[in-house]
Order: sequence, then C-alpha cells, then structure tokens
Amino acid sequence: MENLMSYGELSQVLGGRLFTWEGKQGAPANKEGFSSVSIDSRTTLPGALFVALKGVVQDGHCFVDAAFRAGATGALVAFSALENPVLGLSGLAQKYNKVLVAVEDTLKGLQNAAAAYLKQFSNLVRVGITGSTGKTTTKEIAAAIIGREKNVVMNKGNLNSETGLPLSVFDVRRHHEVGIFEAGMNRKGEIAELARVLNPDVALITNIGSAHIGILGSKQVIAEEKKKIFSEFSGTNTALIPADDEYRDFLAQGVNGKLSFYGEKSFAELGEIQNRGLEGTGILWDGQWIRFALPGRHIVSDVLAAIAIAREIPVSGEAIRGGLESVKPMFGRDEVLYGRTTVIRDCINANPESMERALEFCESLDWPGRRVYVIGEMLEMGESSVQAHEKIGGLLANSKADMVYFYGKETAAAAEVFKSSGSSRCFHTCDMAELSRSLDAYVHSGDLVLLKGSKGCELWKLSGMLTGNSRDQAVSNLSYDEVS
Repeated sequence: MENLMSYGELSQVLGGRLFTWEGKQGAPANKEGFSSVSIDSRTTLPGALFVALKGVVQDGHCFVDAAFRAGATGALVAFSALENPVLGLSGLAQKYNKVLVAVEDTLKGLQNAAAAYLKQFSNLVRVGITGSTGKTTTKEIAAAIIGREKNVVMNKGNLNSETGLPLSVFDVRRHHEVGIFEAGMNRKGEIAELARVLNPDVALITNIGSAHIGILGSKQVIAEEKKKIFSEFSGTNTALIPADDEYRDFLAQGVNGKLSFYGEKSFAELGEIQNRGLEGTGILWDGQWIRFALPGRHIVSDVLAAIAIAREIPVSGEAIRGGLESVKPMFGRDEVLYGRTTVIRDCINANPESMERALEFCESLDWPGRRVYVIGEMLEMGESSVQAHEKIGGLLANSKADMVYFYGKETAAAAEVFKSSGSSRCFHTCDMAELSRSLDAYVHSGDLVLLKGSKGCELWKLSGMLTGNSRDQAVSNLSYDEVS
C-alpha cells in the first residue's frame, strides 16, 4: 500500500525525535513511512503507524510489542515512556527492526499529524459538523446527497472524538473532492482541538442542547464550546447556523467568515413535509415528492442541515432528491424493526431533547395495538440528571404508553415521578436479564415497542427477543463496536 507519510516527515512536523535501529539481521529499519494509523493493537494492519495513547484505564505503550507483531512499521510514543526501562520500547524496536517517533504528548501528536496530513489536499473541501444532537445523521445525509456528484470521504460511524476524527482524516486520498467530518465533545476544549485538525471550509452546528451538560455545566458553556468549530476561520470560510435555535445570535457573533442561517424558511424549493409514521417522511422538494426513509418530524432538521451543506459545495437539485431517497437508517438510530412486535430502535444517543422527540413521535402514531416504552438512562447529565429524568418521568406518566420499563440507576428518578402520578403501569430495574424476562412475559404480537436510551445501556440487546427475527437475534449479544 502507498505510504501516507514518511517517518522523517512525521518526526519533522511533530517536532519529535526519530529513532531507528538495525535489526538482528543487520538491515536498517524501514523509515519509508506508514500506510495506515492505529491506536488499537488488535486492529493494527501491516504497514501501520501505531500511536500509543495513555488512557484512564490502559496505557497504549504496553501494547507496542503486540502492534509490532501485528505488522506496524513504527510507533508514536511519549518521551516519558521511552525512558521507562520496564516498557523497554527501545529494545522492542531493535528486536523487531521498527521505528520509534518520540513526542511529549502522543494525543497531540496524533492530532498534529492528522492536521499536517490533511494540508496536503489543498483541493479538498473540508466540512465540519458539530452540535448536541443529529451530527451523525446530518453527516450521513449530507454524504448521500453530495456523493451523487462528488467523491466524498467521511468519518466511519460516529468516530468523532479527539482520536476518532484524526484517525478518520487519514482516510483521505487524492481522488476525494469533499471531506465531511463530525466533531463530538466529551470535555472542554475538544471542539477547538478538532477544528485545528480539520480547519473546515464549511462548518455547521446542528443545535445546542443538553447533551454532556453534566460535563460542561450549562447550555451556555455548551454553546461556547460548540461555537469553536468556527475558531480556525480566516475570512473565506462559511458558518451554517440553525435559524430557530435559541443560541442563534450568540453563535453568529464574531464569526470570521460568511454567515448563513438554515431552517424550513431557508429554501424556496421546500414545500410540504408529511409525517408518514413508520414509513418515513414525505418531503415536497421543488414540486416533486421525496420518500425519505427515516421517520419522525424531528428528523427534518437534520435533512435541512444536510441540504444547507450540499448547497455550499454545491450540487444539483437532482443530487438532493436522489441522495435523500437513498438514505437508510443507521444501526440504533431511528430504525424500525418488524416481527413479533414492531420495534423503534433509537438507542445510541439519549439526552432530554432527543428523548422528548422520540416520545413525541411515538405519541403521534395512529397505532391500533399497545405501546410499550423501554427507557434507558440519559448518561453524562451530571448534576442535572435527577431533574432531567424526573421531567421525562412526568412526560411518560401522561403518555399513551400501556407499559413503561425504566432501565438503569439514573432512571429511578423518572420511575418515582411516574409512580407518584398514581399509575402502576411501570417497571424499574438495573438488571438487563430481569428487564428482558419481564418484557418477554409482557409483550405480544401487535405491540409497538420503543427502545430509547444512551449507548451505554445497550438496549439493542433486547431487539432479538422482541422481534423474534434471527437477524435481530444476531446482534443481541454484541457490543456497539461489533454491530456499528
């Protein structure tokens, strides 16, 4: 495979130090470079650069040996680890005839290497997407539209983190014309770091909500952090901001580039929008109906965000129509499964806004049978958790649900509010096996079941039991990384 960068270039752009040794056979180590980048020795490919990251639980430097045995040609390591005699990194490099590049901080090294690599592609239109909800869906829709006429590269799945986005950048190749990358946030300063990696020509914010409020403390701080997707603008870049968001004016302040607000009133071609229930959404665009497979009125905001991006590239109206027609639900996001029961599987992300939208959609359905809502925890809510879950409990107590199952420690607050309304039609547990048994005994053919919760709840593991289909059974014991 073609090298992405030589080790000499990598060392130079990072201001690091390059170490090579002659192996046991006397041949010099391969300094030519690397053809891929990995942070996991289990998935490292021959020819890769292995980046040793030090995490809370594990230290990647302990897996350099495994990465070399898997075929990595070199490793990016920290100076502090290089000096650790227990790790013996120099000895490993000499043993396997490999290369080491040492820097102060390997996470910053990965990000800086990705930024330097991306700069080689001056003709690539770089698109950055962030926001509290809808990032992944917007990215997938935008790629489906733009990909009708341009060569597109994007993050796989939701690889949008401080490591996921830099790793995704190394997928860019000379034939790509547009790169669409979502940027997620789990801590303060992360969006600014990712903006430095991507340096987007076009950057879009989907919305400002309560996701990660437990980490950042308030929606105002969330808005301040999300706004940093525009922080690398130099005057010619374009900021796309949701016209109806309560933080619209704040997000627009001080942006060093072109401002464009998007929403339902932004496109002359946009006509009627029809909620077609589980069949998806009907969108009248430029006089022609589009059948969009993802259900729910809330999904329209993601569609409009994707169209706003496509307009900046630009692509034709035919690409917009064809792209929207081609979109299919991603795993665990707005999926509808059929079988013993009909299951709405929306269990990868959960925050107050997305939870309310999911309930609103289920309540809007003209459903002849029973409604069963399985509600998992909204994680990362911090000090706001009890209040947020109590609010959801109140909404559920006044819903059309025939039975509500609450799963996880943090949903206890929701269950208490639900019970205080005088209703006994709920069940709370922190045990997945108990939840599965109780659900299995309760549901029957003709029921509608909503699975809604954060990824950590792993509610998708219930879908095989609920539908009885072998396809859904196959994912019931898998982790998210295995099924996504």
